[in-house]
Amino acid sequence: MKSPKIHLVDTGLAAHLRGDTDPHSLAQSAGIGALLETFVVQELRKQLAWSKQPATPFHYRSAAGREVDLVLELPGGAIAGIEIKAAATLGKADFAGLEALAEDANRKFMRGVLLYLGDHILPFGDNLTAVPINELWAGR
Repeated sequence: MKSPKIHLVDTGLAAHLRGDTDPHSLAQSAGIGALLETFVVQELRKQLAWSKQPATPFHYRSAAGREVDLVLELPGGAIAGIEIKAAATLGKADFAGLEALAEDANRKFMRGVLLYLGDHILPFGDNLTAVPINELWAGR
């Protein structure tokens, strides 16, 4: 199902309100995952504003509770899922939401990308790839 998800736009303010006022406390914070997700979603929404390829952003949650942080739907109905993880290493379980989305969307599913804190682009099965978050700004 497609559903909205609320993000506080200013992640710096959100971190400050949580008491994470320096880089060390932020890195150790239990909420770093939610802040990173919000930051990346907001950055991707900015990029959508000037992209030549229009897409509508959604959040995905299956009936079984599997989630994908961001789903981009193209005008023709094709979709891509983007999951965001505050981790430098990944395992198969980190792709569970994207796999559920791929199954539910069937032929409309084009690609699933897991953005993470690692250094390498890694394939993780059919149309699933792990990509370092910093690639969003690499200009390639």
